[in-house]
Amino acid sequence: MKKIFYVTLLLLSINSIQAQDWKTDFEEAKSIAAKNNQNIVLVFQGSDWCAPCIKLDREIWSTDAFKNFSKQHFVMLKADFPRRKANRLSEEQTKKNALLAEKYNPSGYFPFVVVLNKDGKVLGETGYKKISPETFIAQLQSFEKK
Repeated sequence: MKKIFYVTLLLLSINSIQAQDWKTDFEEAKSIAAKNNQNIVLVFQGSDWCAPCIKLDREIWSTDAFKNFSKQHFVMLKADFPRRKANRLSEEQTKKNALLAEKYNPSGYFPFVVVLNKDGKVLGETGYKKISPETFIAQLQSFEKK
């Protein structure tokens, strides 16, 4: 029984090490981006209702290729808009996400990915596409070169 417990604990630890480090506060993301001279990838998603958002998470954000690359190159910022009561965000976070949407996603597209510089200036934007993580990374990098 102890072995099962320790193996489970080890697997959870490894999984958390590989997890994407998503920020939810724009000011914190800008501060980290400035400190590390990185750009910000801002993702607007509906995590519990938007099928393309869920696919983007599974096919891009959750892959080792993207996680390994993004750790060194981007600050990942998530603006989630869940609909289910069980997934409801705090009132404060809901307001923060709404302010981000007003500025960077006024049309309300989901998923919507915006690459920003460390000051919050838009460098490029995209959505879900059925492409490899490597191709998606290349697309994000192309925004940085403009």
